[in-house]
Amino acid sequence: MGKYAEDAKQLLRLVGGRENIAAVSHCMTRMRFALVEPKKADVAAIEAMKVVKGSFTQSGQFQVIIGNTVADFYNDFVKEAGIEGVSKDAVKQAAKKNQTVLQRIIAALAEIFAPLIPAIITGGLILGFRNCIDSLYLFENGTKTLCGISQFWAGIDSFLWLIGEAVFHMLPVGICWSVTKKMGTNQMLGIVLGLTLVSGQLLNAYAVAGTAAADIPKWDFGSFQINMIGYQGQVLPAIMAAFMLVYLERFFRKITPQVISMIVVPFCSLLLSVMAAHFVLGPIGWQIGAAVSAMVFAGITGPFKILFGAIFGIVYAPLVITGLHHMSNAIDLQLIADYGGTMLWPMIALSNIAQGSAVLGMVWLQRKDQEAQEVNIPACISCYLGVTEPAIFGVNLKRGFPFICGMVGSGIAAVICVATGTTANAIGVGGIPGILSIQPPYMVSFAICAAIAVAVPFVLTVAAGKKRLQMGKGNGTVELAEIAAGAGANAVAGVMASAMQNTEGSINVAEELKAFLSGSAIPLKEVGDGVFSEGVMGGGMAIIPENETLYAPADAEVAVLMPESRHACGLKLENGMEVLLHIGIDTVGMDGDGFEYLVQEGQKVRAGTPLIRFDRAKIKAAGHPDVTVCIVTDEGNAREIQFHTGMCVSAKETVVAEWK
Repeated sequence: MGKYAEDAKQLLRLVGGRENIAAVSHCMTRMRFALVEPKKADVAAIEAMKVVKGSFTQSGQFQVIIGNTVADFYNDFVKEAGIEGVSKDAVKQAAKKNQTVLQRIIAALAEIFAPLIPAIITGGLILGFRNCIDSLYLFENGTKTLCGISQFWAGIDSFLWLIGEAVFHMLPVGICWSVTKKMGTNQMLGIVLGLTLVSGQLLNAYAVAGTAAADIPKWDFGSFQINMIGYQGQVLPAIMAAFMLVYLERFFRKITPQVISMIVVPFCSLLLSVMAAHFVLGPIGWQIGAAVSAMVFAGITGPFKILFGAIFGIVYAPLVITGLHHMSNAIDLQLIADYGGTMLWPMIALSNIAQGSAVLGMVWLQRKDQEAQEVNIPACISCYLGVTEPAIFGVNLKRGFPFICGMVGSGIAAVICVATGTTANAIGVGGIPGILSIQPPYMVSFAICAAIAVAVPFVLTVAAGKKRLQMGKGNGTVELAEIAAGAGANAVAGVMASAMQNTEGSINVAEELKAFLSGSAIPLKEVGDGVFSEGVMGGGMAIIPENETLYAPADAEVAVLMPESRHACGLKLENGMEVLLHIGIDTVGMDGDGFEYLVQEGQKVRAGTPLIRFDRAKIKAAGHPDVTVCIVTDEGNAREIQFHTGMCVSAKETVVAEWK
């Protein structure tokens, strides 16, 4: 009988029995279940088990956090259940039946836009900078811009449009590539399809409105004609065309003999998808996208705009928790294409600021609590800079009332925002720096709204918090805690710890850890993933890498590897210390693409031994941070471990941790 046989039996019963398990797998810390009927799982009883560290539901999967010994627990569980485990992808597929159609659509949109967000934000910042130098009349008594008085800055302004145009006008290329990447079909065909939507041979989409119908160029096929119109900046036509290419490629691959598939499949699928894009899907997608953006625009500018702003400002933060906020990317981009700007994005930036201000209230309330400040202050700063997860999941949802105060402040700021017609040229950094993306005439109004988003949540949080904290309350409601746990799963994905066993052999006893990468060493709190940064798996530190090889920080044994994802490694030192090295955040979803193991499980390594080779470009292209964490999941015989951060480190040389 295995070590965890009894616990496995209990968990099997609490999840609803064998018949309620459609599929099961595990990562390095969690059991992943696709349940036939999720409601049958007794969550409270499961979390009360000593071996369980928590649970949450994400994307239709019920996940149970076991921790360091999940591999052993999993082996005992599948034996007791009499079932065979499957891959994580198989569990994901089985879990889809637990998702609504809307959830599947949102998940698909999130996966499509995630790799594009860094480029879109960069484009937004560039357009915002151009606003400052070519549209703000600050010189010669308010009659000239910086570009107007300096040829150098005029040249910079012209040059930067090269990037801005590439990001926003050529957006369909990125969308088509991302769709084919997500669906596992030929990405180069997706790029070519995208290029046909923005070809210079076509009338630019931004010029269509100002061109008479008779002057629009056409393809003349004798019996019928097709307008030669481009789809620069258009979202829905690109998505529809890309999915047509995906399904055509799958169809022809299925029916075409292998010997000629290299010719037939790409030719037929690309030709037909381009024809469909320009003949049918493009015009239809254009009209649907225009209708959606017109509806949103009417809500923001119509007679009920105040109500629209209040509702959107209040509910946006909860949308972040559910994942529905990803839809706003497509709507924002469509508004920019149709109306030359978006009034939606400024409210999103204000919501981020408001949640950060609620954390600022907690900073004030807990100013004498040094331990709390280690979480509060970095979360507040990152939220003001547009990264909301540490604030929402690490602080506000834990207490409950700061989250509500942030929502109220966001709603009030959003009302003023829509009342003044505040508009952004592009999507930018979703916090205080977001003012750079605001159109110059509205920068003052946005600044006023931002001040409201700072002041109101701060005052409300302090006022509500004084009474709650004095009464020993403020842990938030059970519902909010459950939401936080579920939403935090995105950050947990890929968290790793090792199933360690006692090792034998002559390995030197270490009293320090060397840098496992070259780069900037940062405290764990600044990782900002909501789980690593909270120390759930143990203390540690992280490095923002400058190289692409992960090295052993000490003499150790390679205790656990992840053969499928290859993104993490578990080591055990002679003193019993267990160390987790995890490359990137949420990189388990890359399924090993861009990662290569250089060691084998059970191998004894010396400090400085190469462990994993990884591709930073692929990690960033997949939309993940490449920050690499080192977690001490078990201190062993070590005491008073000190981590050294806030400096540049050299792999294999700089000491990043010491102990007694």
